[in-house]
Amino acid sequence: MESTEFSREENIGFWKNLILVTVFFVVTPLALGISLFSLFSLKSSVTAKQNLNSSPNLIVSPQSGVRVYASLPLKFPLITEQITSSDARPEILRQYMESLGSPLAPYAGLIVQVADKYSLDFRLIIAIARQESNICKVIPPGSYNCWGWGITGQDSLGFTSFQDGIEAVSKGLRQNYLNKGYITVEDIMNKYTPLSNGSWAQGVSNFMTEMQ
Repeated sequence: MESTEFSREENIGFWKNLILVTVFFVVTPLALGISLFSLFSLKSSVTAKQNLNSSPNLIVSPQSGVRVYASLPLKFPLITEQITSSDARPEILRQYMESLGSPLAPYAGLIVQVADKYSLDFRLIIAIARQESNICKVIPPGSYNCWGWGITGQDSLGFTSFQDGIEAVSKGLRQNYLNKGYITVEDIMNKYTPLSNGSWAQGVSNFMTEMQ
């Protein structure tokens, strides 16, 4: 009886050992293979990353976890506090004169330049021209005199061109008026058109205000 039980336990032990040995030889190579595969995969990833870092000018399609490198510009723009703004005065004059159909509209830029040259308000000669001739729309033919400049009785001073008139009138206002103490529109009126009852100065002042 005891011999039979011992034989049975011996058989169970044998099969148990056999199963353990089988599992060991099957599982161990599988685990080893998985480990080697993971190791080579990690090495390949590191190598690829190193190759990418060694080529700073390389551009690749963006992927998750991958940086995209591009060559840097040779020069970078500078940010400063300097602000450059365009002069709006010529455009103010141009739009104002175009709205009135004045032939002086193309000379808006020149008018501003000449006004700066003689330290005049850029609106002054246009306001005077509107008061005198509706900005050159009513002038003696071929005179280019939009300002009633130099009129004495029936005689009227003429200019060779609008450019000539802009220059001459601006220079005359500076030398013969402002430099001699005629510094307001009313002062200018007293010499420019002394017979006016004040409407000339009022009109010029209103026209200058329209160009603000």
